Formats: sequence, structure tokens, C-alpha cells
Amino acid sequence: MDVNELFWQASIHDIKKGYTDEATHFTCLLCGEKIEKGIIYPHEGVLYEAEKFMHHHITAAHQSVFHYLNGLNKKMTGLTDHQSHILRLFYEGKTDQEIKEELEIGSATTIRHHRFTLKEKERQAKAFLAMMELLKEQNQKEDSFVPIHKTATMVDDRYNITISEEQQLLEKYFPNGIGKALVRFPKREKHKIVILRAITKLFDETKQYSEKELNEVIQPIYEDYVQIRRYLIEYGFMDRQEDCSAYWIKK
Repeated sequence: MDVNELFWQASIHDIKKGYTDEATHFTCLLCGEKIEKGIIYPHEGVLYEAEKFMHHHITAAHQSVFHYLNGLNKKMTGLTDHQSHILRLFYEGKTDQEIKEELEIGSATTIRHHRFTLKEKERQAKAFLAMMELLKEQNQKEDSFVPIHKTATMVDDRYNITISEEQQLLEKYFPNGIGKALVRFPKREKHKIVILRAITKLFDETKQYSEKELNEVIQPIYEDYVQIRRYLIEYGFMDRQEDCSAYWIKK
């Protein structure tokens, strides 16, 4: 299971922690890092047991679960950029007066209004989550939607695709299997995302690739490998150095 699917299938409790507790290891829901149980991890003169080391990893790599979630695409969080900024200031313990001064807002009353609005969104979210849980219980055979990768640059109807639909498209475009020659690169946006997601899984999430190495993976799939490479960046599946000296899977 890739890190995006793991994240979206996790419980609220585990998302708040930032990791899942599995039989032999802990897995970071934010980037997929695995910490094996039963091992003592030394770091800067301190010895950590596995779960404590996972806490250290989240702080070192992501600052906090809150900061990571707050930095997600606003289509993922449902927050405007302004709301995300204010929420971060609330989390950091700033007073209404300090927030007013930092944002150069005329009145602290405006800050209190934002607090009320965010509380209202919390109540709405709870009601919505409860309804979705009841819906799942009502229809256990519902075909699940493919999880949206957290680094998507734009989230819209292109991502409305079920797991069974995705499988049908993969069989259509990759008749000889993923990693083999692509029949053609689709024009429909929804189909593009399915193909790009499949190609992304051919790469090691822990590795950085040179442009040459990246091309060697893509070229056997499709002759216009430059187009595929550009789309992987454009749709938020991969990132790169400004000088194109290294490419990697975004987490």
C-alpha cells in the first residue's frame, strides 16, 4: 500500500499521531518512513526506542503533524490560505492581539470571528464524518475511490475515479503490464492521472534520480518520454532540483 492510500485509509487517531502501529514496525503517514520495532536508535548521544524515534522523525522531517496537515493543498483541507495562516498562529499559541499585529488587522474582534468560524467548520466536519461512516455501513460493497496523492497540484473532478475503473484503464493502456509499452498517452485528464500514477510506482520513493536515469525508466513506456517527465512534475507526482540534476517522488 503506497503512502497516499495509507494516509487516507488511516483513522483520525492515527493521522493525529502521524504514524501507524504495525506488527513489526511503525510507518510515518506523512512520508512512508518505516521504523522497525525491537531496535534501539542512537541519535546525537540519545538512545531512542522505536516509537520515540518515530516521534523524533516526525519533528525533524515535518516539524509537526499539524504543520504538515496545514501545509496540504487547500482542496485537501477545505481552508483558504488566510484561514490556514490564522490556524497556524492559533496553534503556535499567539494571542488575539499578537495575531492582529502580525496580520495588520484593525481589530481583535476580527480574530475572534475567525475563531468562531473555525469552530463552526469543526462542528460541520464532525457531522459530515458521522454521515460518511453511516453511509459506508449502509453500503459495504461500495466501490472505493482511488486515494488522491497528497502532493496533487490541483484537486478537481479529474480525480473522481474508483478502484475498479482505474484497473480497467490500466488494462486498456498497458495491455502487456505496467512498465511495458503504453498503447498511447490519453488526452482525457482523468485517464492521464491514472497513467501517471501507475508510472510513478515504478520509481523508488527513497531514491533521487538523475535525468538520464529517469528517462531510462520512462522511455521504454512511451517514446515522448519528455512529455511524461513534464507531466509527472506538473501533476505533483515528482519534484526536481531547479537545475534538473535530481528528480524524486513527492511524498
